[in-house]
Amino acid sequence: MNIAVIGLSHKTAPVQIREKLSIPTAQTGDAIAHLTHCPHIDEVSILSTCNRLEIHIVTEATEQGIREVTQFLSEHSGLPLHELRQHLFILLHQDAVNHLMRVAAGLDSLVLGEGQILAQVKHAHQLAQQHKSIGRVLDRLLKQSLTAGKRVRSETSIGTGAVSISSAAVELARMKVPHLNSCHVSILGAGKMARLLVQHLVSKDSCTITILNRTINRANELAKQFPDANIRTGTLDTMLETVEACDVVFTCTSATEPILHRDNLAPLVTNRTLMVFDISVPLNVHSNANELDNVHAFNVDDLKAVVAQNQASRRRMAMEAQVLLDQEVESFMDWWRSLDTVSTISSLRSKVETIREQELEKALSRLGSEFAEKHQEVIEALTRGIVNKILHDPMVQLRAQRDIEARKRAMQTLQVLFDLETASNEKYS
Repeated sequence: MNIAVIGLSHKTAPVQIREKLSIPTAQTGDAIAHLTHCPHIDEVSILSTCNRLEIHIVTEATEQGIREVTQFLSEHSGLPLHELRQHLFILLHQDAVNHLMRVAAGLDSLVLGEGQILAQVKHAHQLAQQHKSIGRVLDRLLKQSLTAGKRVRSETSIGTGAVSISSAAVELARMKVPHLNSCHVSILGAGKMARLLVQHLVSKDSCTITILNRTINRANELAKQFPDANIRTGTLDTMLETVEACDVVFTCTSATEPILHRDNLAPLVTNRTLMVFDISVPLNVHSNANELDNVHAFNVDDLKAVVAQNQASRRRMAMEAQVLLDQEVESFMDWWRSLDTVSTISSLRSKVETIREQELEKALSRLGSEFAEKHQEVIEALTRGIVNKILHDPMVQLRAQRDIEARKRAMQTLQVLFDLETASNEKYS
């Protein structure tokens, strides 16, 4: 069994490519169903965020499994394989394990140490469980990655004051709009990213904020969380009227197509300047909006300059975090390597147990029925205890053997000495 991660991120692909590969939660089930029906994929999970798409697989045929994933990504995105491949990263075995744990800990994020990614990895695990697409290996890896992410946040300072995509967007707005404090700001969307936008805006600025959402109830619920702020609410039906009255717009809706573009913005900015900050993937704001002289639109890739200012002081903490991750990676690798021994150990225990039962039956028959009935439980427990104690050390040592060749030789020796029959291609799912 091999583990592989195939994907792309803010490090390998611009947002225009990432949005083509994005898989919304509503479509994840179909994507998982497609991949689980591929002949060379045994387990699969999908992690899709604004800055990355990753597909984690367990496969016996690594090359063929990876080919099936890349073919799916090409069909899903509409990108030809030769164009898609230049943006993909592919990690195998221990590199794949280390990567997923770094992702869960926020060490691979655009904003180093950001906390949202841990919840996103947890959501990916839940979706895979819901669609029954993971078995023993990925279930263990995702759980241990979540444990690793929590350890990093509790045992290091990397999560202290960690900036998010939303806070970086607000920081960029403060750099680009000198008088943000006196501006009228609108936020399109009312999800987690919108909540963080409001939180960072009201922490330093007293600007008027209008929150628009598809449903008014959710916008109202968000506004209630900030009772001291000057917040108005509305639905996206009034989007253009609201944008026309605003100086700054943040967009973070789940729309799969741009909702703001050159044509609907042009009539709104004839005599004024509009600043737009789009932190959605897929993009909420079309790139042609910047063709208008009075519109200055920024997307998640424009946040890199802001993030870079905060990264230097966090690199030392990232090195401390990696020490913890190395421990978690080694723990997982020890467990994963031990799976090779399952078939041999199972066969050995089965053979010894068969011998125990046969010899116990002979002994009880010699003792007579009256004695056997009275003392059978004691004798049964005695023989089981002897078997367990005899097998304990060999099993522990076999599982703990890290040298692959030495472990193979040990298993072959057991198979020969005890004349064991083992499954040659057992799947651990």
